[in-house]
Amino acid sequence: MTSEAAVKFNRPIVVTGLMGAGKSSVARILAAELGRELRDSDPDLSARYGGATAAQTAEREGVAELHRREAEHLRESLAEQPPPVIAAAASVVEDPVCREALASALVVWLDAPAEVLAERMLSGGHRPHFEPDLDVMLTKQRARRGPFFAEVADLTFDVSAAEPAEVASSVLASLGDR
Repeated sequence: MTSEAAVKFNRPIVVTGLMGAGKSSVARILAAELGRELRDSDPDLSARYGGATAAQTAEREGVAELHRREAEHLRESLAEQPPPVIAAAASVVEDPVCREALASALVVWLDAPAEVLAERMLSGGHRPHFEPDLDVMLTKQRARRGPFFAEVADLTFDVSAAEPAEVASSVLASLGDR
């Protein structure tokens, strides 16, 4: 059950983190609890671009095009009224325009060690594997994107042991303080 303060919170909520962090799961719970629309980059972009997954887009159109689409999705979603809950692709934090746009939102960073995320990534073929060794790939992404996540995040959660419902509950509890 949501508090009155959570219901009155009138900014977009953006859930971000590396692949496998649980962005979609946490964002889905938050959207349901708050009665808000959910904008999730993976299914939204798949629906917009003929059913292609992020992995297929990266392979067919190139990584730069995938990241352009992900950034566009974030900017469009942030402009929606009433404000939605957004599961944003990790790549958006590398875009300075997106980082600036995130100032209008409550940004939730889901973080975990690369080996935890790599294990989770094995469950879905929709995620692009930019390198054969997922631990190496995610370690590199974490090194590159970590400072940007830290810059934009209002709340950070180590999701290596936390369940999505626990994270969502903590986010909801924090809304009265914002």
